[in-house]
Amino acid sequence: MKKFKPQLQFLKYLFWLAPTLIIMGIVAGLVSGVWGTVPLGLLLAGVVLFLLWLVFLGRGEETLQPNFWKRRSTQASTDAVVNTIAVLVILGLINFLAVRHSARVDLTEGGLFTLSPESKQVVQELNQDVKVWVFDNQQNPQDQQLLENYQRQNQRFKFEFVDPEGNPGLAKDFNIKNSNDSRDVFLELPSKQRRQFVQNISSQTRLSENRITNGILQISNDRQVPVYFLQGHGEKSLQAGEGAISTAVEALGNKSFITQPLNLAQTGKVPADAGVVLVVGPTRPVLDAEVQALQDYLDQGGNIFVAVDPTIKAGLDTLLNGWGVQLDDRVAINSPDQKVLGVGPAGLIVTQYGTHPITKDFGNGYSFYPLARPLDITPIAGVQNTPLLLTDPKSWAESNLKEQPLKLDGGDRPGPLTIGVALSRTVNPSPSPSPSPSVSPSPSALESPSPSPSPSISPSPTPSSKESRLVVLGNSGFVTDSYFGQQLNGDVFLNAVNWLSQQGQQPLSLRPKDVKNRRITLNTEQATILAVLAIALVPLFGFLTAGFFWWQRR
Repeated sequence: MKKFKPQLQFLKYLFWLAPTLIIMGIVAGLVSGVWGTVPLGLLLAGVVLFLLWLVFLGRGEETLQPNFWKRRSTQASTDAVVNTIAVLVILGLINFLAVRHSARVDLTEGGLFTLSPESKQVVQELNQDVKVWVFDNQQNPQDQQLLENYQRQNQRFKFEFVDPEGNPGLAKDFNIKNSNDSRDVFLELPSKQRRQFVQNISSQTRLSENRITNGILQISNDRQVPVYFLQGHGEKSLQAGEGAISTAVEALGNKSFITQPLNLAQTGKVPADAGVVLVVGPTRPVLDAEVQALQDYLDQGGNIFVAVDPTIKAGLDTLLNGWGVQLDDRVAINSPDQKVLGVGPAGLIVTQYGTHPITKDFGNGYSFYPLARPLDITPIAGVQNTPLLLTDPKSWAESNLKEQPLKLDGGDRPGPLTIGVALSRTVNPSPSPSPSPSVSPSPSALESPSPSPSPSISPSPTPSSKESRLVVLGNSGFVTDSYFGQQLNGDVFLNAVNWLSQQGQQPLSLRPKDVKNRRITLNTEQATILAVLAIALVPLFGFLTAGFFWWQRR
């Protein structure tokens, strides 16, 4: 052992060489960016030397003492080091699990920072990437928090804020229409190269959970519903121009609808694949044969949207009357309390909506209807009707617009008025025709709005029931290009078509979360008492208590 000691007396200096090699290896790896042979070799050499120093510690000089590992101080230090390393490992594991499996508790009364159960289910069921593009040069914390809440549910949900001025190419690719304080938000389904407009945001309007969730439902839906616009009677043009509805047509395309014109005078019947037929602003009567084709379509479980302006004889009275709807020839006049610059008394402002999926989340928002006619709704057995658009109680239906000033008098109808209604009924579509000498359908059966199977056709199986839907509005101008983007006009139209289409994934109506006012309002006397308590009495009580204990200890 005496010969062995001189060979090990310098082993204690290996401890200083070990950290040096380790630091050299780390620096080499970080600087080069590649953890190759040299950085890893230096790290390994440093670790090996450090382990050798630990093994031979206490076997060299007498000053190190052979019982180094048996010392109480060594054991205490080793225990402290092990405990410290254990605590660090536990904290690291906790942080790792917290990042991988985050859990948040929303203690606000209205759940302001939590997604609704419907939104969570929609996002969690995503099986392909969906991305939200917010074309705004400022990242609003409220919007970012909402998008992060979506992303926590499923990593397939992605989002990005884009400065349209910093990336004009991408902005042009999305055809954004930012103006003044308004900023566009789009949804994208990269796997199918689909893009869909979601909403405009501004300093007063933030991202809507309702819009995002419904947008995800629509863009991820593989079924594209064909909708047909009736043409040939002076209806609104589908191409850009004065009084056209090209913006509405484009919006439908963004929501996975296939829009096509329909000329019943040529086809004779509604195409079998039609999800919705829209009759928007006819100026000439629809022919009887065309009305019959529309009626047959409804009898087979079809869905029709009708918007007819005042004083227009559209020839649809027979069809609408079968559902209990009658077009009033008078013109709805605004309440004198509702005045909008540039809009006359006949420019109708609606802030009251019926309880229906189309208008459920509108609140008291505005929608505009230039020159609208009221609707008379009569209950019909088997038909469910829900008023959608209701005017102010002080409004009225004017029978003589030439009278100045306009006022409620004889021949007029007092408000509130209904200018929009949604209706539905259950129908039993007739089976496909088959040769039978004993049975022949009568013309009256074709005209019946709710046909029932004849007892003489009992051998054939009864077809399954379907729901037929109808939306009628007393104005078509609200959907034109100049009005479509104003306030809730576009929402009224798009929600109506969505509801009529009866898609498997119906739009969800998510109520916005309300922030309840919990502030305490104090009068002058209460504020004075509170100030005296906080500034004088509470500190004085503290000083007196401290003085009492000080005196006791003396």
